[in-house]
Amino acid sequence: MLELEHITAGYGDTVVLRDVTLSVPDSTVLALLGPNGAGKTTLLRVASGVIKPMSGRIILNGEDVTGKQPYDMSRRGMCSLPEGRGIFPSLTVRDNLILQSSKGKESATIEKAVTSFPALATRLKQIAGSLSGGEQQMLSLVRTFASEPKIVVVDEVSLGLAPIIVDRIFETLAEIATTGVSVLLVEQYVTRALALADSACLLNRGEVVFTGSADELKGDEIFKRYFGIEISPIQ
Repeated sequence: MLELEHITAGYGDTVVLRDVTLSVPDSTVLALLGPNGAGKTTLLRVASGVIKPMSGRIILNGEDVTGKQPYDMSRRGMCSLPEGRGIFPSLTVRDNLILQSSKGKESATIEKAVTSFPALATRLKQIAGSLSGGEQQMLSLVRTFASEPKIVVVDEVSLGLAPIIVDRIFETLAEIATTGVSVLLVEQYVTRALALADSACLLNRGEVVFTGSADELKGDEIFKRYFGIEISPIQ
């Protein structure tokens, strides 16, 4: 579904990712983990077309999409949920839902949204920027089914939210995964991410130091690899 091949990327002259290769197969969840500053958000920005890599290729559904703009990636089935609530804060909740919908499916999207997130039902006329953080994240998550994506790229979806809201958001991601949609997930709650994921990729200082089954990183192994001061790439 999504493949990153030998990606080197960064900002200006600053290199953040170095020769990164990973893949998210069809109908699977990949947890992208690593300490702060490892390059996780940069990788998601490269994957979604926000940042053009210095070198390497991005393959989406068998097509080389390196250098394509975010709207091109969206048209090819990618849904990106960036850190910090991906909504239009000056528009109403209803207008946000309409903009997230496929043409002709606006009413169905609104109905699905209020069914999945009842808290939004009484907020349809409210300005989205005035919602609570949890409600804004729920509104953002509607895109994961409204746009009928093939792959969802998620960056720190639980950041700053109450535990009860985090529970509902992870339930939604699990529901999405059961529909055959692939998910590339960056998440601060490592154990929850691994419980949801089929496979995991661990970044450290811009390099891949582990790829494999999510089960391989459970228990003590995650602490050894995730919190190690010096981690050498696995040969």
